[in-house]
Amino acid sequence: MPKNKGKGGKNRRRGKNENDREKRELVFKEDGQEYAQVIKMLGNGRLEALCFDGTKRLCHIRGKLRKKVWINQSDIILIGLRDYQDHKADVIMKYTADEARNLKLYGELPDNAKINDNFAQDDEHDITFDDISSNVVPAQNEENLFGSSDESEEEEDSEEDEGGGGSFYKAPPISKSDKMKQKGGALLDVDGI
Repeated sequence: MPKNKGKGGKNRRRGKNENDREKRELVFKEDGQEYAQVIKMLGNGRLEALCFDGTKRLCHIRGKLRKKVWINQSDIILIGLRDYQDHKADVIMKYTADEARNLKLYGELPDNAKINDNFAQDDEHDITFDDISSNVVPAQNEENLFGSSDESEEEEDSEEDEGGGGSFYKAPPISKSDKMKQKGGALLDVDGI
């Protein structure tokens, strides 16, 4: 069996993102670079982004960022443009929500750019509920629910007088001897079981 000579496996190489909470210097775009917002994640290290110069580009996440920096939909990213392919680009870095707000304050990003802390705050998916106390519907009579006629109402009134108690049909009580007859005449005590 081989001896372990290394310092750990792929989880160690991936790191613990300890430097994630540290404040880093804000990086501005240079010549050949552009700011963009992620429209759609395509998988296999690719994404579709809308650049702030108005072009939609297919972007490739470089190996340094793969599995270390997680990019989601609606994130603000910095991409490197290709000289030979205008509709394709490479992702250089991802900006946090605070960094993107700072870029907007400096005038680097346009005013119509949406910067969200998380994707669930999108305006298109807001759910509003009505106040049900003002929309209370008064209860209807049982006769109106079942569509009964005047003749059936008279029958129900007569049943209520006899002690029926409601508008639903109640079967007459069955005596013990009737229960035994229904079982085939055997002398079984049905109530005792």
